[in-house]
Amino acid sequence: MQLLAEPIEKAHQSLQDRISFLETTIARLMEENAAMAATQAHLIDNQEIQLRLIHELKEKAKRSPGKTELSRAEKIERYLAARPDHKSTFETLKGHLGIDKVLLNQAIKALMASSPGRYGITRTPGDKRKRALIMLPK
Repeated sequence: MQLLAEPIEKAHQSLQDRISFLETTIARLMEENAAMAATQAHLIDNQEIQLRLIHELKEKAKRSPGKTELSRAEKIERYLAARPDHKSTFETLKGHLGIDKVLLNQAIKALMASSPGRYGITRTPGDKRKRALIMLPK
């Protein structure tokens, strides 16, 4: 009987060692999981802050024209003031400033925002597809 008890006791001890090892591993994995969850929450917070800052920068860019746009608006204003009819087509202004349609529209928007009621946009006679910027009398 004693011979049989020793292998059972060894098997029992081996099983307890395995269970102890598994419990230790599970505890370690749970700690790692908690640490990863905290890191993930921190990363999510950082992403939310970054998105908010990006949104604020985009809104700020929409609200105020930059130095280049204001400079172009001033050039347009001087150009129109120097012309006898105080009028110029968009094509002429694009050539005068050396910019494309999008940048010209941004400059005109800045000009009209800085002096409301002083400028108008009309269609050119002869070709209704073309537009002209007019400096209105004060």
